[in-house]
Amino acid sequence: MSFDALTRPTYGNWRRPRRPGFGPLGLLGTVVAFGGLVVALLASLVSLAAAIVVLIPTAFALAPLALRTADGRNIYQLLTLRIGWMKRKANGSTTYISGPLSRRPGGRFQPPGLLARTKMHEGRDAYDRPFGVIHHPGRNLYTLVLACEPDGGSLVDPQQVDIWVASWGDWLSRLSHEPGLRGAQVVVETAPDTGTRLAAEVLPRISPDAPAAARAVMEEVVERYPTASSEMHTYIALTYGPAGGPKRDADDVITDLSMRLPGLLSGLIAAGGGAAYPLSAERIAEVVRVAYDPAVAPDVLSVRAEQTTTGVEWEDSGPAAAVETVSAYKHDSGVSRTWMLTLAPRGTVRSNVLRGLLEPAPGTRRKRVSLVYRPIDPATSARIVEADRRAAHFMASSRGGLVQARASSEIRAAEQTAAEEASGAGLVEFSLMVTVTVDNEDELHDAAITVRNLQASSRILMRPADRMQASAFTCTLPVGILPWQHTLVPYQIREAL
Repeated sequence: MSFDALTRPTYGNWRRPRRPGFGPLGLLGTVVAFGGLVVALLASLVSLAAAIVVLIPTAFALAPLALRTADGRNIYQLLTLRIGWMKRKANGSTTYISGPLSRRPGGRFQPPGLLARTKMHEGRDAYDRPFGVIHHPGRNLYTLVLACEPDGGSLVDPQQVDIWVASWGDWLSRLSHEPGLRGAQVVVETAPDTGTRLAAEVLPRISPDAPAAARAVMEEVVERYPTASSEMHTYIALTYGPAGGPKRDADDVITDLSMRLPGLLSGLIAAGGGAAYPLSAERIAEVVRVAYDPAVAPDVLSVRAEQTTTGVEWEDSGPAAAVETVSAYKHDSGVSRTWMLTLAPRGTVRSNVLRGLLEPAPGTRRKRVSLVYRPIDPATSARIVEADRRAAHFMASSRGGLVQARASSEIRAAEQTAAEEASGAGLVEFSLMVTVTVDNEDELHDAAITVRNLQASSRILMRPADRMQASAFTCTLPVGILPWQHTLVPYQIREAL
C-alpha cells in the first residue's frame, strides 16, 4: 500500500498460487516426465527401439498437461468437463422439475443441485435476534448468513477509505483463526428498484385534505423515481466444518455460532459495513426464492415494507422448473449466465477498482457479484509464502535479459508478502464470480456485452462458466457453497495437477 501525490491509497500485491512442478506440467506431470525418462534410459540399455517405445507414450501423455488455457486449465480438465456435461445431459439431470406435480417426494419446491440435500435451522443470538443456519449434510458444513448496509464511498476522505480497507483486511485475517471455518463469501446483489417500497412509504401518508397539486406531485414522484434508482443488498456467508473433537449435532453448532456472532458483526461494522445483522431462516429463503424467480421480487418487497412475514420456507425456495444449457441457466421467470474470474487486476489499483462491476447494470433483472475467500491457517501460510519467495529468487537467477525486470518485480512482491505474513498478516485465497439474470434468452447477448465492458473498467478477465451454469449459479447465492468442497477430486490433488 502506498500514497501518491494526491494522498490516494493504492492496493495490490495479490499473486496467483504457484503450481508445484516443472513449468506447466504440474507436480503429477513432472513425476510422470522424470519417471518416463528413467524408464527410457533403462530401456536404452536394451535397445534404442525400446527407449523410443517408452518415450512416445510418455510424450503423448504429457502433451495435454503442457497445453493450458489462459485460466490454467489443461486438456484433461477440459475433456473431463465435456464428458461430465454429456453424461448429465444423457441421464436428464440438466432438467429440474419440482412441486406437487413432480416425481419428487413431498411435493415441495426444494432448491436443486448443490442445495438439494440442505436443511435449514434457526437459532437466537445474544440480542434475541433469529438467525438461520444452513446445514450441508454431504460435507457436514454449517453456513451462517449475515447482511450489512455498507457506507458509500462518495465524498469520503482517502484516510477513511484506508482505515476501512485495513479493518477489512484485519477481519479477513481473523478468519484464519476462526475454529472450523472453511470459507467465506461476500455477495453484492443489485436490481432495478420496483418502486414498491417507495409507494408503501409515501402513498399511505398522503393526507386526503392535501391540495390536488401536492397530491399530483407526490404521485408522480412515486411513479417516476424508481426508473432511475436501484436496490442493493450485501450478504456475508460464513461456512464452518468440524473443528476436531467429538462430533456435534446441529443444536451444539447453533449455540457455538450464536456466541461468535457479536465479534463477527463488530468487525464488519468497523470495516465500513454499516448496520450489520444476521439473516433469519425466512429471510434467507426469500433471497433464494427471488433469485430463482425474479418476478416475485415486488411481492416480497411489498410484504417486507409492511413489516409482515412472507411465510417462505426453505423447502419452498427453489424453482418450479429449471433447465441448464451449455451457456445459460433457465429458471422460472429468468435466464441467467455466470462468469468466473481468470485474472485479477494486475499491478496496483485504487479502492474503487470494482465499483463499476458492483453497480447496477442497465438492462438486467438482477446481478450478483460473489467474492469467495478460503482462509489459510498460519502454519500453511508461512510455508506458502516461503515457497513463493524461493521460487521467485530461483526464477530471477535462472533468467536474464529482457525478462529481468519482471523477475525483479516478482522478488519484491514475494519479499513484501513474506514480511507482512511474518508480522502477523493473514493469507487468504480468493476468487470472483458474476451472475446476470435477464427476462429471456434473447437478452443474454446484451448482458454479455455489458459484463465484458465492466471487466474492462475493473481490469479483470473472466470467462463464462460453460457446461456448469447451474452449479455456478448456486455458487453466487449467499448460501455458503464453497466450490472446492464439492469436487470429485480433492482440491489438494487438483492443485498439484
